[in-house]
Amino acid sequence: MQEKNWCVYLLECLDNSYYTGITNDLMKRMDAHKSGKGSKYVLAKGFGKLLSSKNYLNKSEALKAEYKIKQLPKDKKLIFFSS
Repeated sequence: MQEKNWCVYLLECLDNSYYTGITNDLMKRMDAHKSGKGSKYVLAKGFGKLLSSKNYLNKSEALKAEYKIKQLPKDKKLIFFSS
C-alpha cells in the first residue's frame, strides 16, 4: 500500500488573515474549508482562497513545516513556500 504524500498549505480568509494546515488530499481539504467543515478558524473568518502549498514525503515533515510557518510573521509566511 502506497502512502500518500502530505502537504502544507496556506490559505487566505475573507478577513485577510492566513490559515496554515496540513493534509494528504489538498482538494478534499479545500472543499471541506469551503463548506465550513475544515476548521473552526476558517469557518469563523470565511474561506477566501488557497495561496500556496508545498509537498512533503511524510506527515512528520509536514507537521514540522506547519509549526515553522505558524511561528513566522504574516509577511514571511508566503515567502516560506518559495524556498
